Amino acid sequence: MQYSQKVLDHFMHPKNVGKMENPDATATEGSPACGDQVTVYLKVDESSHKIEDISFLSYGCASNIATASIITELAKGKTLDEAKQITWRDAMEALDGLPPVKVHCSVLAADTLQTAISNYEIAHGLKEIPNFGKETIIEELRKIIYPQVGEDIISLKMVKYVGFTDGKVLIDLNIPSFDTWRENVAEEIREHLEKYSEVKDIQINFP
Repeated sequence: MQYSQKVLDHFMHPKNVGKMENPDATATEGSPACGDQVTVYLKVDESSHKIEDISFLSYGCASNIATASIITELAKGKTLDEAKQITWRDAMEALDGLPPVKVHCSVLAADTLQTAISNYEIAHGLKEIPNFGKETIIEELRKIIYPQVGEDIISLKMVKYVGFTDGKVLIDLNIPSFDTWRENVAEEIREHLEKYSEVKDIQINFP
């Protein structure tokens, strides 16, 4: 698998790695059972809302470690509002790209950063806990990367329908039976949605 020199550098010599003592906010996304997990710790100046310090712990492959490392570098010193603009594409560009099958690692790193920021804002009364609904599901689906091309399944128009009623999520996907990545995508969807207490059942339909 072809990695850029920047990916290799951040894998071999990751920045800001380690558990932070007394962080102002933390977030963990992913699961060791699924192969990748990232925890992000934040120290935030209460008056300026600037990220004074940030660190991470990572469980996973070289891309997972490298993307978590670069995400912390991109966020350090920025205000919360500035850091909220950081996306998985920014992480990819800063690393001079990733193989398509590893793009999901940059999504995981960026997602964990955003969750940590959200947790800080909720804890400090800067935002309310968002209501879970169909839009939440769609936003999670935007984080699901189709490994063959490294793009999300919403942009690729692979999602035909999303419904949410009485705790049951219904998703229709336009991925044919011969597609070798179909079950991988379905598993990623379940992993992203099962973390929400509002979700009691997930039904994914294919053609």
